[in-house]
Amino acid sequence: MKSAYTIVKTLILSEKISREMEKANRYCFKVEPSANKLEIKQAVEQLFKVHVVKVNTMRRKGKLKRERAARYGRTSFHKRAMVTLKAGDKIEIV
Repeated sequence: MKSAYTIVKTLILSEKISREMEKANRYCFKVEPSANKLEIKQAVEQLFKVHVVKVNTMRRKGKLKRERAARYGRTSFHKRAMVTLKAGDKIEIV
């Protein structure tokens, strides 16, 4: 089994995600692409000492970026996990 620190990489913050955090008690994490929903749930519960109700995952394609002349490259893809917490639970963001 993978370590919880290798499964959950970072917390993603944006305006849309901030609204979800306030309204629906949902948090968004960048996670290891090979991790499944059960592993993500266990990792978040272990790291933040909260109770996870639901996990939704999405795979985000890398964007096509142009370099200097006509050379094109692509940013790396990543996997996101939207984690819904039990009512009353909260993750402290410092």
